[in-house]
Amino acid sequence: MPTISLRPAEPERDFKQLAAWFSLLEDDPSTEASLKEYYAKENARVTQRVAETEQGELLGFYWTIRKREEPSQVIIFLYVKPEQRGQGIGRRLYTDLERVTAGTGTKQLVVGIRDNWSEGRRFAERCGFIEGGSQIAMALNLTAFDDRPYDALLAKLKGEGFQFTSLEALGNTEDAQRKLYHLNNMTGGEIPGSDGKPTWASFEDYQRRVCQAAWYKPGGELVVIESATGDWVAMSAITRMEGKDYAYNLHTGVDERYRGRKLAQAVKVLALRYAREVLQVTEVRSNHNIQNLPMIAINRKFGYRQISGSLWMEKVCS
Repeated sequence: MPTISLRPAEPERDFKQLAAWFSLLEDDPSTEASLKEYYAKENARVTQRVAETEQGELLGFYWTIRKREEPSQVIIFLYVKPEQRGQGIGRRLYTDLERVTAGTGTKQLVVGIRDNWSEGRRFAERCGFIEGGSQIAMALNLTAFDDRPYDALLAKLKGEGFQFTSLEALGNTEDAQRKLYHLNNMTGGEIPGSDGKPTWASFEDYQRRVCQAAWYKPGGELVVIESATGDWVAMSAITRMEGKDYAYNLHTGVDERYRGRKLAQAVKVLALRYAREVLQVTEVRSNHNIQNLPMIAINRKFGYRQISGSLWMEKVCS
């Protein structure tokens, strides 16, 4: 193994390389600018180190994020350049990672691994991780998606008293944001295979992490309201992250009292139209817990294809 040292990564000096490595780890383009922005906002929850040779060459890194809503759980990323693997660099990075998280109240380490990266899985298993679950990723070619057959469904549902609108059309008011927060938290906790816990600890947490985020687009927050009661009954949120050439469908959910009426299909079609007409993309992606069979079935009906997904592995800290 070459002589290496570990040190904290410096944004101006190292983040361009780290962004490239994050892109490989997540199979999704990451930029130096977005990584710097994230670190500036969240560095209190982040611990990171790079492995460097005496000549200043970066060989790998680790990056940990303490979950805001569950501080005892730490998400980790670890990467070593392919040509430098098998020399103990990854083990040294991981050993240091365990050292710095020890005594900080950490009860569990979690790592996400692409489902087609067997080398990464074997390394995690050698470090004592076990599989905790998996997600499939899906992508839709919008140029091939014919949404016209859904006009009849939309007309039928509108005739039954359902209003289809967006946060933008509603003025993106605090009241509208609160209603969407409650619907999002409720339907998110009911996803098959989820732990049932709310995604956000409070409305203020939701407002800060979602409504004030750079990626938040009120026009892409599509909702369905039952006119007779004023109840918010379904939603589909979609956006286009900076630097991406595709849109991402964040969440589609329906109040369980209104399921079986094809509201999810209808509101998702409107989200896809927004992606094509406003976000100006030709592809939409989404990720789903492998147990979320209803949404996976809708995606397949729409013509989504399955692409490389991910699994997460967990380790209980002693």
